[in-house]
Amino acid sequence: MKVLFIHGLASSGAYKMASSLRILLKGSEVISPDVPIKPSDALALLQGICSREKPDLIVGLSLGGFWAQKLRGFRKLLVNPDLHPSRLLRTKTGVMEYLSPRQDGATSFSITDEICNAYEALEKTQFESLEIGEISLTYGMFADHDEMVDCFGEFLLHYPDRGHRYPGTHLPNFPQIKKYLLPVILDEIPSE
Repeated sequence: MKVLFIHGLASSGAYKMASSLRILLKGSEVISPDVPIKPSDALALLQGICSREKPDLIVGLSLGGFWAQKLRGFRKLLVNPDLHPSRLLRTKTGVMEYLSPRQDGATSFSITDEICNAYEALEKTQFESLEIGEISLTYGMFADHDEMVDCFGEFLLHYPDRGHRYPGTHLPNFPQIKKYLLPVILDEIPSE
């Protein structure tokens, strides 16, 4: 089985949640790319990976949840998705440091008004043409003490009965992933 993991802002494919998924989903291939900050580049990369690899499940964390939601036609688990990344990005314009190592060796990136505007434009269309079939492919898990974003209510407006809370904060640790997210992941991956 193939799982595409999409990391959050200021992170990389080497983020610890990708490692946790590899440990917990023994025998599965976990694809975990470094996602560019520029929205058009990020979407092109992720759509290309989905087209080539055809993952059985996409797991997106935070900003990765925003991207996962846009990849239509695939089973997906959005973990603490930030459905309005432009809001957070506007508070962080300028140079930011990456929090985990990137394959290209980059240690920082820039957030510009142009990037914020591009995210905002994508946010406005994110729920368009959301059909019943797509809703049934999407599941959301939301920490009950998320200190960064809380899009639980908005998620349920578009994905009724497809989201739940779990005890934790924005970035789940290994025990939380194992206890609360893994059962959902295993339930969402189709039997072979």
